Amino acid sequence: MAAEEINEDYPVEIHEYLSAFGNSIDAVDEMLKNMMSVSRNELLQKLDPLEQAKVDLVSAYTLNSMFWVYLATQGVNPKEHPVKQELERIRVYMNRVKEMTDKKKAGKLDRGAASRFVKNALWEPKRKNASKVANKEKSKS
Repeated sequence: MAAEEINEDYPVEIHEYLSAFGNSIDAVDEMLKNMMSVSRNELLQKLDPLEQAKVDLVSAYTLNSMFWVYLATQGVNPKEHPVKQELERIRVYMNRVKEMTDKKKAGKLDRGAASRFVKNALWEPKRKNASKVANKEKSKS
């Protein structure tokens, strides 16, 4: 950065921020080139349906987010633009996919083992005197 020439068109205080922003744009550009180098069909064939949905959602969210930034740079309030509703819709679907992924990861309950565990945990041995007391109470009735 020291070798970079500072432009006099903007305040010196924001030079670091603009430089970091430029580096981020370059990184995004590089990732997009890598992603676009592989055909979508090739990419999706290697993935299961849940992973395909994740790729599609992330792609859609990224494009809409970039459009949000574009609108902001053009002086348009993106909060009042339909892109806000689109981002929210994508977020809802991302949450659904996350729920499905969490359900897949969750352990399965073995009902038989669980019922045996509870039954054995609650079982108390009968006392010899307890059965005699119960019989006496029945005979009194």
